[in-house]
Amino acid sequence: MEGTQELPDLPAIAARLGGRARRASEGAYPDVLAAMSPQELRTLGDEYLARTKVHRKLGRPFFIDKNPTNWIHVGLIQLILPNARIIDARRHPLGCCFSAFKQHFAEGQTFSYALEDLGRYYADYVALMAHFDDVLPGRVHRVIYEQMVADPEAEVRRLLAHCGLPFEEGCLRFYENDRAVRTASSEQVRRPIYADATGHWRNYEPWLDPLKSALGPVLAAWPEAPR
Repeated sequence: MEGTQELPDLPAIAARLGGRARRASEGAYPDVLAAMSPQELRTLGDEYLARTKVHRKLGRPFFIDKNPTNWIHVGLIQLILPNARIIDARRHPLGCCFSAFKQHFAEGQTFSYALEDLGRYYADYVALMAHFDDVLPGRVHRVIYEQMVADPEAEVRRLLAHCGLPFEEGCLRFYENDRAVRTASSEQVRRPIYADATGHWRNYEPWLDPLKSALGPVLAAWPEAPR
């Protein structure tokens, strides 16, 4: 397994498909996917693998694309990369949203600049993932952040089993890996798993009412999706 990084290739392919849909009057992305032939979808999958090859230096059979917006493209992934393993890493909605709010993203994450926008974005994410749980049961493996912090080995074993990989002790010592990390978590990944951040949002709860309102029933249903 190779780590790579937050790759831009799925969003780029989706953006191009959206442009094609506007020109051909086929409907907006992702509706345009319904009009594509199996061969066209395979071609997109081959394109994705070719585009990402530059990031895969070790020649390993699996690699990770951890772009945080990939959840939007689960349908696309299912159609063009049917052998991909899809992992949904989910955190308590207040913890997740507040963590994004206090991190200044210079570009690309404009929903993170307001608590209301964050709440709506998270609620949309939960709704879409619940849809795929219904129509493709078992296709997406969900990891709950708080459970990972409480029992890393059990959660790592479940994750690796979903990927068809054997457990290795080194997975619990990820912080010893010296590969370059260029994302906002670059310092965190050099430390063992810690529980300090699990309830950090509680220190700011009096100011999170706009976020709670935007989350709506998602907050009460956590860790399940509202029905």
